[in-house]
Amino acid sequence: MGEQRDRMLRGEWYLDEPDLVEQRRNCRRVLDRFNATGPDDDAERGRILDGLFAAFGPGSVVLPRFQCSYGSLIAIGADTFVNTDALFMDDARITIGSDVRIGPRTQLLTALHPVEDHERRRAGWERAAPITIGDNAWLGGGVIVCPGVTIGPNTVVGAGSVVVRDLPDHALAAGNPARTIRRL
Repeated sequence: MGEQRDRMLRGEWYLDEPDLVEQRRNCRRVLDRFNATGPDDDAERGRILDGLFAAFGPGSVVLPRFQCSYGSLIAIGADTFVNTDALFMDDARITIGSDVRIGPRTQLLTALHPVEDHERRRAGWERAAPITIGDNAWLGGGVIVCPGVTIGPNTVVGAGSVVVRDLPDHALAAGNPARTIRRL
């Protein structure tokens, strides 16, 4: 494992390196197999993701087309459902609880880039912050969850929302940026 990967895993600023590039290529190879499965190949999809993810709980389902960066930094609890066209950019840990529902075209994005330091951004520096989604949460279609966000258990996020900060337990949130509308 290279120095830059170690920095990435610690949440520090890092640069891409051949080791990271190769790991992403390997992940894409696995995802090509996953995304090519037939509509009746549920067991094969489960086997593929069980080998790719850090954890893949029993009864969980991820539908193709699915994309992620590494796969190895994703942990999904039991009986969770991820609908089509999801993108999990797992440059940091993505932890999804049990009984979670994730709508189509949802994006979980862990990567951060320098905002004010234009030279560092041009040079390709980035860092990543983890995302956590609590048990029994529901993310509507097209939700975008930004780096470092935690969504509490039993929280519902309305379709098309952009979640830029933590959401509490038992809340209904929506908008851009997502705001708590009411407690559930």
